[in-house]
Amino acid sequence: MGASKAIEVSDLSVSYHGQKALEDISFSIEQQQLVGIIGPNGAGKSTLMKAVLGLIISCKGKITVLDRNINTVRKKVAYVPQRNDLDMDFPVLVEDVVLMGRFPHLTWYGRPKEKDREIARKCLDQVGMSEYRRRQIGELSGGQQQRVFLARALAQEADIFFLDEPFAGIDVTSERIIIDMLKSLRDQGKTLFVVHHDLSKVESYFDHLILLNKRLVAYGKPDEVASVDNIEEAYRGSAIILSGENGKVVASN
Repeated sequence: MGASKAIEVSDLSVSYHGQKALEDISFSIEQQQLVGIIGPNGAGKSTLMKAVLGLIISCKGKITVLDRNINTVRKKVAYVPQRNDLDMDFPVLVEDVVLMGRFPHLTWYGRPKEKDREIARKCLDQVGMSEYRRRQIGELSGGQQQRVFLARALAQEADIFFLDEPFAGIDVTSERIIIDMLKSLRDQGKTLFVVHHDLSKVESYFDHLILLNKRLVAYGKPDEVASVDNIEEAYRGSAIILSGENGKVVASN
């Protein structure tokens, strides 16, 4: 018997206030993949991620995570939302943010133990943020904050990771550290889904791409999905496309 699929989505449709955000989305993804989710603004990228996570109610369709309902495997799934969805003015220390990643492993009445703190410190070290552990999260740059939130996800010791626009508005050093860490997690057997907007980097960053514009335009290897024809279909004139050899996209919106 083969290994379970990381994610299976069948005929997923989502509506907000009577307007379709996603329509008839179906795909299946094996474990140990680094998957980019791309598409224009309003294409439903974040909606797809939240629907799979069970954070919004889907109109219809079926979603399984590791062959099960998300609610039965939630401990195995880590989520890093967009930074602008989070309150950076809340007075919390960096090390306490990362320690929150241990909460799924605690009993309802339990407090973090020294083992949990050791794991949190190790994860901060992995993303190069140990020296900032006593800083308040709001004092950090956008790239530093994103590295802390990745450390929180690492502390959860999940098998599947969802990251919503982790590279938006961050510095080059943080982006390099994060993508290297995501590839390392993939190599360790983890499965990762990343909402991304820079088409020029998709072939070097991801194993597979999901290209959306409310419907699934294409899914597969980056060199196949990010073709000029597919990008034009998905972006409908909202992307600036420079085509290289073999009709591949080498620059983006």
